[in-house]
Amino acid sequence: CVPGAMRRAIERRVLTLVLGAACHERSPEPPAARSASSVAPAEPEPRDLLAPPTRAHAAEPSAPRCPVTTDALPASPLLDPADPRLRAPTLVVAHKSGRRLMLFAHGQLRGCWAMGLGFAPEGHKHHEGDGRTPEGWYRTSDKPWSDFPGAIAIHYPNHEDATDAWSRGLLSSEDLGAVLGALALEQVPPQQTPMGGEVLIHGGGSREDWTLGCMALDDDDLAELRATLPPGQRTSLLVLP
Repeated sequence: CVPGAMRRAIERRVLTLVLGAACHERSPEPPAARSASSVAPAEPEPRDLLAPPTRAHAAEPSAPRCPVTTDALPASPLLDPADPRLRAPTLVVAHKSGRRLMLFAHGQLRGCWAMGLGFAPEGHKHHEGDGRTPEGWYRTSDKPWSDFPGAIAIHYPNHEDATDAWSRGLLSSEDLGAVLGALALEQVPPQQTPMGGEVLIHGGGSREDWTLGCMALDDDDLAELRATLPPGQRTSLLVLP
């Protein structure tokens, strides 16, 4: 048997060792070892609308700035300098390789925003599921019913898209007539053809090419764009490669 005084001393020593071990196991990690998600994000710096976007795939020094007039848009077979639409009261221009969406008024730049594209961003859209963003001239209108609040509908396919698809046997004569009839009335053409549809300008973030062919803006930028467009979000859209 162990005398009472000695037993109590041993118990106190054991208790001290146990508590010390428990405190050591629960000690916080040093700040350098914490995960990035546990560190509060820094306050964003004020954004310069004319500066290149900070997204990884467009932040190189060669990334183009937004031109201040439509006369300075990059050369393209889709672009005729004499086209009166370039000097309309409102015109939206998407420059795919620059990942920019621009708003012009009478040929003068009024807005410039970073954008994300479809998961296969290079080249013109030809059929449903190809992940490409179409190129050319389109009309736009409001899209009240969408998974993305505030979305703007792009009237894809346009006349050239539809006639090309018909010549390749992708679009039936009946569907071709329906598309051309809707375009003549400045309505959204049929969206359930093999060409694909539901191509939008919507929010959700511009940092990646993550859509199925739509143009994605940051939510605040989409709200800014919508506030400057005519009623019904009706304007011309030029999508450059």
